[in-house]
Amino acid sequence: MRPPGAAHRSGRIPGMPAPASPSTARAINDRLALRLLQQEGPLTAGQLKQLTGLSRPTVADLVERLTVSGLITVVGESGEQRRGPNARLYGIVADRAHLAALDVRTESVTVTVTDLLGRELAEASAPVGGDTGTGVAVEQSVTLVERAAKEGGAERLHTVAIGAPGLIDPVTGELRDSTGLPEWHRRLVAALQERLPRAAVIVENETNLAAL
Repeated sequence: MRPPGAAHRSGRIPGMPAPASPSTARAINDRLALRLLQQEGPLTAGQLKQLTGLSRPTVADLVERLTVSGLITVVGESGEQRRGPNARLYGIVADRAHLAALDVRTESVTVTVTDLLGRELAEASAPVGGDTGTGVAVEQSVTLVERAAKEGGAERLHTVAIGAPGLIDPVTGELRDSTGLPEWHRRLVAALQERLPRAAVIVENETNLAAL
């Protein structure tokens, strides 16, 4: 039996969640910085410190991490008179990764390819479904994604997000069987995962995506 006060000697308060691990904290900080750079445009380390509320050493560490990983780079200098690391403007390397968004309708598919800043690089659409067989409809959709990626100059897609009518299983993330939805909708996710094994393929209800 644990003696009284043992939990407190470990530094933990009973009932309180464990603090985030260093790796988790770094990932959270990196995502926060990237989101700010995406929303605000290029920022100095000092501005990142002010906007995130993080300490100067923590900001310096995340800037170095993101720079080494190729996600951000120096894009210029601020108008400050003082020159140094804090005066450098950091921006997202937009072509570091490419994303594809699919708007899947009952009888059509539209694909939009963007960079990390959300700039549209290519768009393609085609009628799919109707009297077309399931296998043919799936192949047409996957080919459309590949064509749009090529036209947009994306050698590899990092993420493919599919917006489709119907219910999404909250556990598996897959499109549930729904009355009125064609079979090719449900098979499209697996086909994209097979054809694009290095890309993350996610599916979401079209209404939820529109809200985002």
